[in-house]
Amino acid sequence: MNLYRHSFIDDTEFAASPGKLVCVGRNYAEHAKELGNDIPDTPLLFMKPATAMVAMAEPLQLPAGDGSCHHELELALLIGQPLSRAAPDQCRVAIAGIGLALDLTLRDVQTELKKKGQPWERAKAFDGASPLSAFIPFDSALDFSSLTLRLTRNGGVQQLGSCGDMLFSVETLLSDISHNFSLMPGDVVLTGTPAGVGPLCRGDHLLCELDGLLKVETMVL
Repeated sequence: MNLYRHSFIDDTEFAASPGKLVCVGRNYAEHAKELGNDIPDTPLLFMKPATAMVAMAEPLQLPAGDGSCHHELELALLIGQPLSRAAPDQCRVAIAGIGLALDLTLRDVQTELKKKGQPWERAKAFDGASPLSAFIPFDSALDFSSLTLRLTRNGGVQQLGSCGDMLFSVETLLSDISHNFSLMPGDVVLTGTPAGVGPLCRGDHLLCELDGLLKVETMVL
């Protein structure tokens, strides 16, 4: 049974229960290119259930027998207020916190699904597919473009990217999402991953960082 609850870095628990995860694919041009994907004209959205959420600080358990599982480090946004059909300049008020997420991806499974033109959920929405850090309370004055994501695996930097390189800004993403389905307190939005994704192996040690604001160490079982 998944006992995950959203929490802040001071260990206080967020009031709302975990809801859905709304994820954005190909939001960094270099990541799209490294996988041979087209760069989208509009945000590419997909969703995961609450059962995909687990605490990033706990050891990661990967599915067995499903081929390669890749790490994709992302900026995560915790939603604190309902958001529906909002303009970009109305969206920041709905953010309760920012943190880190790993969008774990069964790459071999995803490749086969894409060949068949099928949805990605089998590759991205399995139990435990989205480890999340604790959240930093959101500062409304934050400049998202100043944030840097870094994932270090076994002492070597695997992913390093600036949120300023997003194809679609945080405000644009939240507005676009809210025009397709409402965001509610406890929902989490994942904003895309920079280049450098790759396979995880049992015994890997990971350090996930957000611009000096947040560090999470974890390992793969």
